[in-house]
Amino acid sequence: MGETPHLLLVDDERSIREPLATYLTKQGFRVTQAPDAEQARARLAAYAIDLVVLDIMMPGEDGLSLCRHIRETSDLPVILLTARAEETDRIVGLEMGADDYVVKPFSPRELSARIKVVLRRMQAGGTRQNAPESEAYAFAGRVLKTGERTLVDRDGVSVPLSTGEYNLLLALVGRPRQVLTRDQLLDLTQGREAAAFDRSIDNQISRLRRKIEVDPKSPEIIKTVWGGGYTFAAEVTRL
Repeated sequence: MGETPHLLLVDDERSIREPLATYLTKQGFRVTQAPDAEQARARLAAYAIDLVVLDIMMPGEDGLSLCRHIRETSDLPVILLTARAEETDRIVGLEMGADDYVVKPFSPRELSARIKVVLRRMQAGGTRQNAPESEAYAFAGRVLKTGERTLVDRDGVSVPLSTGEYNLLLALVGRPRQVLTRDQLLDLTQGREAAAFDRSIDNQISRLRRKIEVDPKSPEIIKTVWGGGYTFAAEVTRL
């Protein structure tokens, strides 16, 4: 990342996008604008972007779809802009790997502060866990490969994981049989600045269970500890 972070601001409302871009430029950021997902994709391919500020509600391809594309192709941090009534979309966005969200109407100063926090976390390695490239964890017939950031199931098939799911699974397999509270999992996967994310931990646990449990309704690998949090009950072997 260069000394002047390069932001991609994606919002179809010109009356919001342009004044916000002006403000962020005055705060020391370089800002590239896009009015829709199609143009955002073109700018992502054309520029070295450091962070994306992305409106969820846009005509055509919406922000959640674009967020999914960004997460599938990179570790580029994403901050979502959402309307107050879109709680479900916010949760889905976080599950897709968005790094933060700001609810409209918001102050440009708040957004600028959140951008700086996310960029600091990325520089410090606090948002994504940096496991050794050659590390692999075997459990219940499955293997989590940290170098490739992939999960391989019993049949040798790669199981897709969002960034949030990967970070959560990595935190769990690295601490088998330990009871981890939601706050601890928040610390391990997002950093303390992300206090608003605690509501997403349970959702990500549910999504992980659907991908690794034989019966997600009666989990044997990730177990709930009532009043405590979660524990990774399977035996884990480092390869």
